[in-house]
Amino acid sequence: MSSPTKFIFVTGGVLSSLGKGLASASIGALLESRGLTVTIQKLDPYINVDPGTMNPFQHGEVFVTDDGAETDLDLGHYERFTNARLSQDNNFTTGRIYNSVITKERRGDYLGGTVQVIPHITDEIKNAIWLVSKNVDVAIIEIGGTIGDIESLPFLEAIRQFRADAGKENVIYIHLTLVPYISTAGEVKTKPTQHSVKELRSIGIQPDILLCRTAHFLSDDIKSKIAMFCNISKDAVITGKDVECIYEVPLFFNQEGLDDKIVELLHIWTRAPKLGNWKTFVKKYKSPNKSVNIAIVGKYVDLTESYKSLNESLYHAGVPNDCRVNLIYVDSENINEKNCAEILADADGILVPGGFGSRGVEGKIFAAKYARENKVPYFGICLGMQIAVIEFARHVAGLKNAHSSEFDEKTPDPVIYLMLEWYDERTETTQVRDELSEKGGTMRLGAYPCTLKKDTLAFEAYKTKKLSERHRHRYEFNNEYMKPLEESGLVLSGLSPTGDLVEIIEIKDHPWFLGCQFHPEFKSRPMDPHPLFNAFVKASLENCEINK
Repeated sequence: MSSPTKFIFVTGGVLSSLGKGLASASIGALLESRGLTVTIQKLDPYINVDPGTMNPFQHGEVFVTDDGAETDLDLGHYERFTNARLSQDNNFTTGRIYNSVITKERRGDYLGGTVQVIPHITDEIKNAIWLVSKNVDVAIIEIGGTIGDIESLPFLEAIRQFRADAGKENVIYIHLTLVPYISTAGEVKTKPTQHSVKELRSIGIQPDILLCRTAHFLSDDIKSKIAMFCNISKDAVITGKDVECIYEVPLFFNQEGLDDKIVELLHIWTRAPKLGNWKTFVKKYKSPNKSVNIAIVGKYVDLTESYKSLNESLYHAGVPNDCRVNLIYVDSENINEKNCAEILADADGILVPGGFGSRGVEGKIFAAKYARENKVPYFGICLGMQIAVIEFARHVAGLKNAHSSEFDEKTPDPVIYLMLEWYDERTETTQVRDELSEKGGTMRLGAYPCTLKKDTLAFEAYKTKKLSERHRHRYEFNNEYMKPLEESGLVLSGLSPTGDLVEIIEIKDHPWFLGCQFHPEFKSRPMDPHPLFNAFVKASLENCEINK
């Protein structure tokens, strides 16, 4: 079978966290700069159906797509680096693949045959790849895990078969490895790469291109050595140099000739790459004239991967504001009423991100109180918005025991609660949920519309009345408290079109204090920073300059 779509399979060897996601995203960016359309898919070996219930300390951030899929954080890289808008079809796990096959078996689809890894599991994986590759010039498929992992074997077997299915002129394999520098020997070592390629070839896949992660550009001699031992051409050995800014990766890959080699191997004619916008962004990113300190008050601060999209959104917003955004991670468990001012003294702006569970909640409430009382710009996202509502209810509206029913089921004033019935704007159906529903079943996931009120911080930032943003949460603003909180000065600046759901809150007589129920970080892009992050960083910078 020959395919009009070209396929690039990206695998990784030696060890994890070498940057396959960034490499895949950067390849997508380079191909788009040549005028091609791309999509990127992540195939994950873990058995969870999706990462939605996984601890952020184990897996990092959960990225959410418009259609409500909870996916691997690498999909965030894919969307930030390319124009591709991804869906649940762009992330498949072992659990999802096996779940589909077992469902078919129970339904009798296999007509009583023995269900096996080959061909049934591998066919299901290949079907997932075909599914996502429609209507694009190039589909980039990243295989999670490391060569040698037992979990990855069905995926590797599937992509080995895929070249025969799609036509060998339509498929290439790119393998990312490590070329470490050994300081005691004063040289780089190619043996890990050789062993990784040997492992890959043992299962029938010969890489066409090697991306060699290293601290320095590889010399011609080292490239020649790697090429000889790994049975590829020298110009297919690409240095994956460590960078100061991740948005330099496409530029370095282009400098190494990666995109030229890809289009050559896939027999694609394209224009020359247009990378002017990337170069401009990187230059501004690396050479700002000002700086601003943003405190991120959360409970996953020991692993910054938990807030990957959030961090990048703040960096994006720094560029149009000509400032370097310095992130100060504050563990909310360490904040109390006495030390809050001292801990947050250096913060020009305070951001409380999303999260689940009661740990560290009171520390976040103290942080919101400090920001409100001291006129420090505050940005509350998802739980951060709910924290702001609880703090305002307690200390301004006089509801001293106000809380979220998520954290205190017996609170007399549940200003945040589990809404048992609500109208779903996206599906145009009434949703019903309760405490016994599965975790995912109680979530409001994906893109939902919002209508803004004029003369508000939100409207000033967005410059439009209607918008759509991505959600990932269970608990909502309790509409029974709309009137008393508004009378106390809380501004409900963004509501669902029906008015049933509060999406954005603000506080009057404050330089910039805003909370949103959705996750704006999922839609921020390097060359198109999200309006709320842009406005927050601008307000924080103004606060910094006032206090100098």
